[in-house]
Amino acid sequence: MWHRFAIRWTPTVIALAPDGKELRRIEGFLPADELLGQLRLALGYGAVNDKRWPDAERWFEHASADGAHTDAAPEALYWAGVSRYSASHDAAELRKLRQQFSQRFQNTAWAKRTVVWGG
Repeated sequence: MWHRFAIRWTPTVIALAPDGKELRRIEGFLPADELLGQLRLALGYGAVNDKRWPDAERWFEHASADGAHTDAAPEALYWAGVSRYSASHDAAELRKLRQQFSQRFQNTAWAKRTVVWGG
């Protein structure tokens, strides 16, 4: 099994889509709130892959709000905004997202991805 799933370390949690494709890989121990945030990101990515934007937004919002102090939160905030934009194609959603990053998570790599949207 180690070779089949390319496991390098324990614990390794692999979130799979129904078709068996890997959505997210979590390697090493994480406290419960961090693990929950990562699992919610995986569910959001699964919804994005199926273009189920409202479901994706909901999972990402949960990961961002419920785990505001976790490593998953900035990534989740970013993808929640991208999901809103993808559902609406309203550029105002991207500007709102940029504004949210100016208030939260300013110094993260995820915030840097939003600078092109102004705000």
